[in-house]
Amino acid sequence: MNESSEIKFSIRNYVAVVAILIVLIMTVLDVTVVNVALPVMASRFGITDSQAVWIITVYQLVITMLLLPMSSFGDRYSYRRSFLVGVVIFTAASALCAASNGFAMIVAARALQGVGAACVMGVNIALTRLIYPRNVLGRGLALNAMVIAIATAAGPTIAGAILAVASWHWLFLINVPFGIAAFFLGKHLLPHNPPKSARGNYDWTSAVENVVVFGLIFLALGSFARKGDVTLNSLILAAGLITGVFYVRRQLHRESPLLPVDLFRIRLYSLSISTSVSSFIAQNLAMISLPFLFLNTHGFSEITTGLLMTPWPLATMIVSPLAARFVERHNAGATAACGMGVYAVGVLLLLLAPASISEWNIAWRMAVCGIGFGMFQTPNNIVMVMATPVHRTGGAGGMQSTARLVGQTLGATLVTVVFSLTSNMVQSVHLCLTLALAFAIVAGLFSLGRISRIKKPLA
Repeated sequence: MNESSEIKFSIRNYVAVVAILIVLIMTVLDVTVVNVALPVMASRFGITDSQAVWIITVYQLVITMLLLPMSSFGDRYSYRRSFLVGVVIFTAASALCAASNGFAMIVAARALQGVGAACVMGVNIALTRLIYPRNVLGRGLALNAMVIAIATAAGPTIAGAILAVASWHWLFLINVPFGIAAFFLGKHLLPHNPPKSARGNYDWTSAVENVVVFGLIFLALGSFARKGDVTLNSLILAAGLITGVFYVRRQLHRESPLLPVDLFRIRLYSLSISTSVSSFIAQNLAMISLPFLFLNTHGFSEITTGLLMTPWPLATMIVSPLAARFVERHNAGATAACGMGVYAVGVLLLLLAPASISEWNIAWRMAVCGIGFGMFQTPNNIVMVMATPVHRTGGAGGMQSTARLVGQTLGATLVTVVFSLTSNMVQSVHLCLTLALAFAIVAGLFSLGRISRIKKPLA
């Protein structure tokens, strides 16, 4: 009887994973599908290409601003409640995106989507740890990573297929039924936080400082990219940096800091975070700029552009689990550095590609980029986990996601800067690829610096 109850309980928990996976798919797709649709939406709203990038940037920026505060809120109160509220906000915002009839409205709706995504992403790992028994937790984390990779791989193809038969509005409408399903599954199946003897007060001051710091700094950078008022933007940037100083100083004196600055004293961890930020800048510089080249310069259709973007994430999806097994017996830092090297070669091949090029010759170059990023990403994440004390896994996980989002947001911002400074599309994309190559080399060098600090393989 007890055994039967245990099996029933386990099945209930595993089914609860579906709610998390559905929302993971939605939040990932809402970056990759919009990437492909940016040229179409720019034409629809009558905006420049550099302005269109803000449809992606604002989503990532809001998540970056709120991820750590939402993670801390869920830890102190309720992961389940944060997840459900996030699903409701994200689903409603998706409907608003689809209903948008102007650039300002869709930017506002995308920002609201970012609020919902931050609520969910801030507690995703924590909920996974509650659902899976300790002895199979690794499988749960691996499943999350696999689903994200599959969604990333499928996103460009899904976007191309939708745009071939329907308007861009359906890129957002598809979230609504999935969001409703995730809400009801989560409401009935997701576990509550374990009881705590001392919950502690929520650090609202640090949460506000986190929002202000990330918001002002990236707002100023984005406005600089759009050639806004230099004096005003400089003041905004200075205000963000000054607030950041007070924010960091406050965290240094907290027992459980919202921003885990104490972990940066661990050299291996700080190198891994620096590597992660640089690598995602390199990734977004290429992935956001290339669709403009394929559509506007080479004249490929929307569905062809989607298919051309697919080999990259598809190769990453295939290589990532192989890299995870490889680093069980080999140095993870060296493996990640080799991955960045392969990625840099892929970017260089795209940069040196002839003006007249076939779809196949683009596709295999994209696959090389994906192979390199797959070799890099999983070992890099493993190193970050290895470098973190067990009792700080939650804060470190939030910082890991923040590093990824900071890198992606900076990458998107740099694309905006390049597009606003150059008038020729080919030159703009080539400059973005050159910057992507430079940041890939930087990430590889950071990773090489970790080799001697990783004493032995994982096994």
